[in-house]
Amino acid sequence: TNLTRSTVRECFFQAVSNSSWANFGYLATMTIKGDDTRKELDMLAALHGIGLLEINVKDPKQSRILIPARERIDIDLATCNRLAKENKDFDGFIKKVWDFYNTKRTDKKAWDIPEAR
Repeated sequence: TNLTRSTVRECFFQAVSNSSWANFGYLATMTIKGDDTRKELDMLAALHGIGLLEINVKDPKQSRILIPARERIDIDLATCNRLAKENKDFDGFIKKVWDFYNTKRTDKKAWDIPEAR
């Protein structure tokens, strides 16, 4: 996507929403048009901790982090609980993580990914 002054807030807050329970959240763009757009991104990133990636579609190795994301230490438990109620696979994943957190042991069979059907 290309960020402009008229699209920056909508795109940014979509990134905030999508990363509400992630450790690091990033907004990716191919171009940033206008100095005002970059200033707005700097301000929003400072407030919300979302980083900014500039993607080079012709040479992805030349992509770069323009603003590093701020790590979230705390888990958004309300979002995790809501997602677990709506998605049995996510609920199972959260239970496995909880078991590991409490016991520091893993059950290799429990973490195996079933073959694609």
